[in-house]
Amino acid sequence: MNHISRLALGLIPLASLVSACGNSSGTNETSADTTAYHLLVNPFIGTDFTGNTYPGAQVPFGMVQLSPDNGLPGWDRISGYYYPDSTIAGFSHTHLSGTGAGDLYDISFMPVMIPWKEAEAPLGIHSKFSHDEEEASAGYYKVRLSDYDITVELTASERTGVQRYTFPEGEACVIVNLAKAMNWDATVDTQIDTVGSNILAGYRFSNGWARNQKLYFVSVFSKDWQKVELDSTLIDAETSTYGYIAKVFFNTTAGETITVATALSAVDVDGAKVNLFAEHPDGVDNTTFNRTLKNAQSAWDKELGAIAVEPNPADSTDDERIKFYTALYHSMLAPTLYSDADGQYRGPDNKIHTTDNKWNNYSTFSLWDTYRAAHPLYTVIDPDITADFIQSLLAFYDQNGRLPVWNFQGSETDMMIGYHAAAVIADAYLKGIEGFDAEKALEACVATANNDTYRGIGLYKQNGYIPYDVADPYNAADDWSMSRTLEYAYDDYAIARMAQKMGRDSIADVFFARSQNYRNLFDPASRFFRPKATDGSWWPDYNPVNYISPICESNGWHYFWAPVHDLDGLATLVGGKDALAERLDSMMTFTPDDTELPIFSTGMVGQYAQGNEPSHHVLYLYNYLRQPWKGAKYINQVMTELYTNTPEGLSGNEDCGQMSAWYVWSALGFYPADAVSGNYELGTPRFRKAVVKVPGNDGKTFTVSAPNLSSENIYIKKATLNGKPLKRSYITHSDIMHGGVLELEMTSETGNIWY
Repeated sequence: MNHISRLALGLIPLASLVSACGNSSGTNETSADTTAYHLLVNPFIGTDFTGNTYPGAQVPFGMVQLSPDNGLPGWDRISGYYYPDSTIAGFSHTHLSGTGAGDLYDISFMPVMIPWKEAEAPLGIHSKFSHDEEEASAGYYKVRLSDYDITVELTASERTGVQRYTFPEGEACVIVNLAKAMNWDATVDTQIDTVGSNILAGYRFSNGWARNQKLYFVSVFSKDWQKVELDSTLIDAETSTYGYIAKVFFNTTAGETITVATALSAVDVDGAKVNLFAEHPDGVDNTTFNRTLKNAQSAWDKELGAIAVEPNPADSTDDERIKFYTALYHSMLAPTLYSDADGQYRGPDNKIHTTDNKWNNYSTFSLWDTYRAAHPLYTVIDPDITADFIQSLLAFYDQNGRLPVWNFQGSETDMMIGYHAAAVIADAYLKGIEGFDAEKALEACVATANNDTYRGIGLYKQNGYIPYDVADPYNAADDWSMSRTLEYAYDDYAIARMAQKMGRDSIADVFFARSQNYRNLFDPASRFFRPKATDGSWWPDYNPVNYISPICESNGWHYFWAPVHDLDGLATLVGGKDALAERLDSMMTFTPDDTELPIFSTGMVGQYAQGNEPSHHVLYLYNYLRQPWKGAKYINQVMTELYTNTPEGLSGNEDCGQMSAWYVWSALGFYPADAVSGNYELGTPRFRKAVVKVPGNDGKTFTVSAPNLSSENIYIKKATLNGKPLKRSYITHSDIMHGGVLELEMTSETGNIWY
């Protein structure tokens, strides 16, 4: 990783960032595989229904998410864009992918012609558009603003967003609105400065889901403006802070293009300048867009090419490959790059820190979701970036005193529950991923798990569970006590596994014992986990179908399967494997008539909820019960009915890659049901052949071959690994990393057990 000297760049004037010609930064290598994987991505999947995705431009794990905003707030518009809408009110540079919580939308641009069209707030200045005049692929977005006959194209590099506007003849204006805010976001302070006749620089500070967000920018136009008008709105008279809006005017001829490159930094304007020069070292002109787009497409082709799937003969539309590569694409939109090209970044302590030139700092860790499948996926397809993720988690620990729960923009949101950073760290360590200090990592996990004043951890250690009748100042509206107990127990298991491998037996013993705390909430009468009070009494009138405050975004059916780390123990609690199998069958078929489902319980099959993460491993538990055909049936049903090549093609919030990572794994034919086990339970593939490139330079691959797969032949009859019968229900991480061939003989007959 090559860092740029901020001191040296301080000697370079901003005006030098504009030139008549230049080459975009060549930081993205081109894969030897020339397949245009970026064209197999449909970024509109998930922009309707509950997916909450955005269709705009980004490179893999990039700092910039340059995407259109419809201009209206609301849960459906959490990502800024909602497919049923018909207006666009700006193109902003930061977005969250399917989180269910609205924040960011920083540094918003809106090109218009005079006179522009303006509605009452919150929509404001906007344009109508049609999906017939809109297109997107990985790293690229295009739309025609029909009210102005302006075509807008978007692309991105790691830390810059590049826009290209094609204007009609007339008086044009580009509105840069730093006062704009939507949903949970609120503008705190802004600044816009003009530099010469074609550069804007400044900052936008905001509070929202993440507190004390600071984002700086430098924008370079490829054409000198006629004039700039600065408007402002007073935000706080006591602090004299304003929300600034710049109106940049141009006279344009028919078909004239203007390119704008905007670099971001959480450090300062000089950091944005560093990033702009690093990624556009010869300046910005009207050829910049195409060069940046080519590099973005090459970056996506390289990353998406980590897995090659062959089109199914019967799929004339190529929908299956589009679904697969869009899912892989969505899994690579977060975590997001957070350090500048010189290694500087803003920590949760609001201080500026610098990496040691060997790693990049990342943010946007949706850990309650992504520890389950997304992070295990990264350990297979990109162990180097996994090491950077671990370094970033440990840096957050150093600067905040505990590992993050759900962080972005250098801030802890404290959203959701658990200390799942421990599971992510343990998984990486157990798989032999290097590039971080294992002793420090274990220290961070243990310290976080022993933070007695945080979210009931002290009570959990004292009682062996978190009582529902003790007020939690961090989460007064929803105590989530039962869910926290069950999730802490799993994280404790992850810590124990890591400590055991490191030879730290005393730590391992403590956390293995703590991992059994899930048993303390098992109610023998109902044979479900049930919230318990301080005095040991159970939650009254308990019905596991109901959504109640001690259970996080789920019900008792969903969280019954939380102890995936101890299925033998769970079976013992309910009376054996046969009883456990009956419970799983009931879950998949029980649909009460009078239950009103909350917004997060979507993609329902009986009581199974594909639209929310606590259910994601459940279908693979049929393997443990030696009834794999039942799991295969439901897995196939979910992949075919609940993932589609349409805007409503996700059955729940994308959640920064987890919803899509489930599909990537499942379409390959296996899934990490226990995220830190290193085992991947077999299900049913979607492709007759898939080839995973094993990271490294020796050209090894791991191939999944299912030559007789069809819409009827979805059950595994026989499995061989490297020519030998596979006598277990899973393959291991080591199996994949050593390369080889998993061959699956598929059948339409149920009842087969290959292991």
